[in-house]
Amino acid sequence: MTLRICFVTGTRADYGLLSPVVEALKADPAFAVQIAATGMHLSPEFGLTYREIEADGHAIDAKVEMLLSSDTATGAAKSAGLGLIGFADAFARLSPDMVMMLGDRFEALSAATAALIARIPVAHLSGGDVTEGAFDEAMRHSITKMSHLHFVASADAARRVRQLGEDPARIHQVGDPGLDRLRTMARMTRTEVEAKLDFKLRPRNLLVTFHPATLDAVPSTAQFEELLAALADLPQDVGLIFTKPNADPEGRTLIERLDTFVAGRANAVARTSLGHKLYLAAMAQCDAVIGNSSSGLLEAPSLGKPSINIGGRQDGRLRAASVASCAPTHAAIAAAIEACWGKDWRGVENPYGDGRAAERILRVLKTVGDPRSLLKKRFHDLP
Repeated sequence: MTLRICFVTGTRADYGLLSPVVEALKADPAFAVQIAATGMHLSPEFGLTYREIEADGHAIDAKVEMLLSSDTATGAAKSAGLGLIGFADAFARLSPDMVMMLGDRFEALSAATAALIARIPVAHLSGGDVTEGAFDEAMRHSITKMSHLHFVASADAARRVRQLGEDPARIHQVGDPGLDRLRTMARMTRTEVEAKLDFKLRPRNLLVTFHPATLDAVPSTAQFEELLAALADLPQDVGLIFTKPNADPEGRTLIERLDTFVAGRANAVARTSLGHKLYLAAMAQCDAVIGNSSSGLLEAPSLGKPSINIGGRQDGRLRAASVASCAPTHAAIAAAIEACWGKDWRGVENPYGDGRAAERILRVLKTVGDPRSLLKKRFHDLP
């Protein structure tokens, strides 16, 4: 029996993490891979990143339009509603045996809801993680309760999924699949990275990504201004490579402010999306990663790069010794940058695994048999 596995991806970030699993399943005749692209992937405003999926040689079986051009909580909620409608139609047409998704965003929440109601088992990656500074936290745990197989990154995450009442036999600690790419990818040279970025790297460089912090008491725009003020103080021999924020509330306001900042600085460049390969290649060439993106906690340690994690968006996440956290203030950010220069964290232990998540996931999926047997769940109380 060939299992039809439908991967749901809504952002450049979750696709980069999912892609090693997509490739592993495509290479095995026991599986037929489907891909449903949605959210920012389909938006010109966010770079039409579905093209990156196609450039990797993957067909897109469904495009679920759901993202409104809005920077408000109301717009995000309406987008989630459109996603539920779109995924209901897509799953009815594709008839997958299982839906697989990663993480915590509202696109994944819509897809999980549609799959649950359609009686399609859900395999969820990266459940049990904690991000106390964003409403994604509640969405992640909600998706866990709608899922039937759990592929978690760490022992802490596995424990939290058990606390949510999930069957321990369905919880598999595999590591984070984003690290698989770091283990296997061919590395770009510094010259190749400069050509792809159309930007001359400086003697020292920072990779900067700041997303809306949707639950922080201090508005994301105010935090971002503090970050930009600290970066503006740096000398011209420091290169600043920005990737733009995602489509959460306040995201578009942050993008407008970023474009204004970069326009007046020869040592700065901003890209809507680098794609996962160029993003990791740029990270490898930089001296540090700064902002509030999960990539500073997940991938940067495996590249031996220090990370400066700003504010509370990632509060609760496991972090390597190479990750320094600071308050979202000009002074605190400037001090953290000064402390990071020259730090070499090669060999630091990454709490998110060893880069072999995809092969572990593949082994588990091969034991499933009839996916419909997963549909009925019992709540497992802790001893």
